[in-house]
Amino acid sequence: MTIDRRALGFGGSERAVYAADPWTTRGRLYPEDDSPTRSDFQRDRDRIVHTTAFRRLKHKTQVFIAQDGDHYRTRLTHTIEVAQIARALARALKLDEDLAEGVALVHDFGHTPFGHTGEDALHEVLLPYGGFDHNAQSLRIVTKLERRYAEFDGINLTWESLEGLVKHNGPLLTPDGVGTRGPVPQPILDYCELHDLELATYASLEAQVAAIADDIAYNTHDIDDGLRSGYLTFEMLEEIPFLAGLMAEVRARYPHLEPSRFTHEIMRRQITRMVEDVIGVAQQRLSLLRPQSAADIRAADRMIATFSDAMAETDRQIKAMLFKRIYRNPDIMRIRAGAAQIVTDLFGAYMASPKEMQSHYWVDHIAGLADAPKARHVGDYLAGMTDTYAISAHRRLFDHTPDLR
Repeated sequence: MTIDRRALGFGGSERAVYAADPWTTRGRLYPEDDSPTRSDFQRDRDRIVHTTAFRRLKHKTQVFIAQDGDHYRTRLTHTIEVAQIARALARALKLDEDLAEGVALVHDFGHTPFGHTGEDALHEVLLPYGGFDHNAQSLRIVTKLERRYAEFDGINLTWESLEGLVKHNGPLLTPDGVGTRGPVPQPILDYCELHDLELATYASLEAQVAAIADDIAYNTHDIDDGLRSGYLTFEMLEEIPFLAGLMAEVRARYPHLEPSRFTHEIMRRQITRMVEDVIGVAQQRLSLLRPQSAADIRAADRMIATFSDAMAETDRQIKAMLFKRIYRNPDIMRIRAGAAQIVTDLFGAYMASPKEMQSHYWVDHIAGLADAPKARHVGDYLAGMTDTYAISAHRRLFDHTPDLR
């Protein structure tokens, strides 16, 4: 995919007409005075970074449980990598970099301890009460669960940041009101009754670059961590033509490179090629759509920031390899089973005795609630836990805690 460098933004240039405009934001659920020194999207980004939820990402699993080693990605380091790529894409496409960065920084707030394993386990125990969805949980955190400000719960983000959080992967409803990926989680529907996020439209282009940056980041760093762990080998990477080509390119230029440097040279090229592919596709689609506003991006009939067909096929191949070689590896599956047991055990213990949730601010009021609202509070408490806190809590309540090594 060719790129017109003359059309790129390299910082300091004016935003494109289709970029989200921080000076004409649709506002916040609770009106606030403007800041004389920061745009509303800058304020959103800053509020996100200062949350408890953001700090907790440091001790939440990305793929490998934190106990496996200090050099593996955590949910926090993954988030920082996503934000860096999102900002680069936003700058190249002349978007609002602060909004793109903010959406990237907040996109994983709702993830449980132990990665997708914890999410699956929590969803299973919450099924009788509406289930669990990490995207909906992210929304609950920033609109309800963070308790920092005197005048409101949550952190009162702008409409554009909340829209990006909820819809960065595309519309949640068809124009006829049917869920595009199944029923829309109730917390999202409840919030939209107060502050309509227009679930049947696409999100801003800033949110779209944050979404594709997520794919680029985890495709790359899961390979890096997989090689570090030994679950992946260079020979396995050769099975994917795109990666084989990158490896041949590095070998030709640096024939005697040590493995760690060889890995890094592959990864940096992978990120660069994927970023350039997205920019090329976006430029092409923008030239056809000719949007004159951010509203035109929302009204489009497809995503603007996405992979080309060829890169999408590479993306599928990489995901299939990661699923087979890492996510479904017997050693990883054994650890996942133990992590799921911890989440399930804790849910049962807290439902039976809510006062065991020692740091939950509603702990004195939960015991008398019906099972459904009580379960949602227990789910909030569990989803907010770090890996280390969940393990510690389990050890306090149970005689045996699974070994996650």
